[in-house]
Amino acid sequence: MPDTASDASGTPAAAERTTTAEAKPGLLTWLAVVGLVYLLLVGVGVIGEGFRWVSGGDEGAAKIFAFARNPLIGVILGILATALVQSSSTVTSVIVGLVAGGVPVSIAVPMIMGANMGTTITNTIVSLGALRERDTFNRSFQAATVHDFFNLYSIVIFLPIEATFHPLERLAGHMSHWFVGGSGASVKELNVLGAITKPVSGFVVDLFQFLPLLGGYLAIAVGIGMVIASVLYLGRMLRRTMTAQAKGIVQLAIGRHPMAGVASGTAITVLVQSSSTTTSLVVPLAGAGILSTKQVFPFTMGANIGTCITALLAATSVSGANQEFALQIALVHLMYNVFGVTVFLVTPWLKDRPVRSAEWLGNRTEQNRAWAFGYVFLVFFVVPGLVLGAEMLLSDEPPAVAAPAEDTARELEEAGLQIE
Repeated sequence: MPDTASDASGTPAAAERTTTAEAKPGLLTWLAVVGLVYLLLVGVGVIGEGFRWVSGGDEGAAKIFAFARNPLIGVILGILATALVQSSSTVTSVIVGLVAGGVPVSIAVPMIMGANMGTTITNTIVSLGALRERDTFNRSFQAATVHDFFNLYSIVIFLPIEATFHPLERLAGHMSHWFVGGSGASVKELNVLGAITKPVSGFVVDLFQFLPLLGGYLAIAVGIGMVIASVLYLGRMLRRTMTAQAKGIVQLAIGRHPMAGVASGTAITVLVQSSSTTTSLVVPLAGAGILSTKQVFPFTMGANIGTCITALLAATSVSGANQEFALQIALVHLMYNVFGVTVFLVTPWLKDRPVRSAEWLGNRTEQNRAWAFGYVFLVFFVVPGLVLGAEMLLSDEPPAVAAPAEDTARELEEAGLQIE
């Protein structure tokens, strides 16, 4: 009998049960995962605060937009302003304030399109945390840049149509008639995640206040270090903790069906008020192999819709002669993203195009890391910077946008907006 018992306990099935039991993550492991996610979010916040410090925040964005004279320049400046300020919510709310100050809606629409593109730099920076692990970095970079390609292709499709026929501007103009006269709203109470992370990220940035010239750059460097460290260890933790059951829950919420992904991305972004934060959260999951790039794609499209809430609420705080125009540009932002998601979901030859492009770029970056850094600097800084510089040098006309940046910032502050 003892021999029989010994044989039974040594069967492969018993060994498998023992291995499974030993591999089951404990409470401390899950607490470590939560702590690393928190560190990631704080790091993203520190990077954003640092960029806002260096670029001048709301006022800096408004000054950049002073050079918008045609649709293409508007898109380029939207990309540059959002990449520098590190928040599409902030930039789109600034654009609402500029329209309230007299900027033509036709000039502001391309700015909105560019802001969508510029905000994706954050999750691309997050993907660099897996730089040392080739396969993980490939998956992470694909998950980050699929958002870029979606926004880029949306601009290519919608910008010529809008510049020629103005369908978004006209439809939003009709819709704004229905809503003008409503009371203002605030989103402070919704941003639970910001209330948890902002004090810590603010404390980290405040440590560099004694260095007025270099403090912002040092804060950015520290934030990037926090992101890299959290992503590096979070990927390893997720691979250990994501059992089949846990992986099934994540895939059910995000990756089971495209509409589920869109709905999840929209809902989470409305709650955290930052599409950068939402999309950055799925990058480690993709890097760990829990979600594929194809599953991440609908989630990032939903994040684009969710981020429209801030500009809409900012528009409700505007009063005066241009109140209707401020609401009109906020509605343009919403419809542009809703129509973009719809087009990519129902058009067969478009639905996989961003995924394939991200996979192509991810494979290139796995072979040579220079592709990643070259892509980030070229798309988000070099090209927009050159365009802005050329516009400043070649044009003898005064800037078309004359709305005071200080008034825009004050209006947003009085509205009670907590923008991340």
